[in-house]
Amino acid sequence: MLKKTLLAATALLALVGGANAADLKEFRVGILGGENEADRLRNYACLSDHLKKEFGFEKVSLFPAADYNGVIQGLLGGTLDFAELGASGYAAVAIKDPKAVTPILTTQQTDGATGYYSIGLALKSSGIKTITDAKGKKLGYADPDSTSGYLVPLTQIPKTTGAPNDKFFASTQFNGGHENNLLAAYDGKVDVAVDDSSGIGDFKDGFTSGTFRKAVDKGTVDPNKLVEVWRSPLIPNGPLVVRNALGTEWQTKLADFFMKLPTTDAKCFNAVEGGDFKGYIKVTPDFYNAVIDVRKAAIGG
Repeated sequence: MLKKTLLAATALLALVGGANAADLKEFRVGILGGENEADRLRNYACLSDHLKKEFGFEKVSLFPAADYNGVIQGLLGGTLDFAELGASGYAAVAIKDPKAVTPILTTQQTDGATGYYSIGLALKSSGIKTITDAKGKKLGYADPDSTSGYLVPLTQIPKTTGAPNDKFFASTQFNGGHENNLLAAYDGKVDVAVDDSSGIGDFKDGFTSGTFRKAVDKGTVDPNKLVEVWRSPLIPNGPLVVRNALGTEWQTKLADFFMKLPTTDAKCFNAVEGGDFKGYIKVTPDFYNAVIDVRKAAIGG
């Protein structure tokens, strides 16, 4: 009898949880650090409008975190419902709580690829032409939870230089996000900055997408003054993730919504993603297994 009562209570709680998820009044969106807050809020404003109209939310709250960890902790703590993460950021969540979120989609490059690169940029005037020329110089990282701005260069640059970064370079430092990191190299505060890039298209345009492209589009850097000195192996594009507590129905609804966004509002899609992308493609957690393994080995959770 007790067993039947417990089972009935469990079923009732599941129904209540499903009803709450279906009757969602506020949708909370986390936005990674990397650009200044005003730019991020402006770029996501159209998405907020679309979400309200599509799903009838009374409120769509945008949370532009100061750093990547702010979004990671929001997803783990249940104070955020959705975010687009980098692969390493998703790995951080998955390592701490594999049941917290589910990746539903990732971006697709204009050439159909579902990956991007970490690139090293230096001032042309520095005389640095390859990463090995930067021995004894300053290396700038973006954010401790960034894939292209930390995890990948931390583990992959040594394969070229033959030494750990903290031994090969005179110093390494975090510069508070991708945009700040790029500007640190541009302003001569570090000798090489590592940042995210599609790695396809023209260098003079900042390639087709990534921080370099955004900075060129905004006019904050002149690509003619920079040179690419290092490039990583291909990195899986980061996922759009949904908090699992919302249920699979919302995962499906949101995946369908975002898959249509490049067609229903290409301008909004481009504002959110920055640069030129083909669209979104569905992914599963397995797509990020290699990144999870690398993060576990290199920096833990």
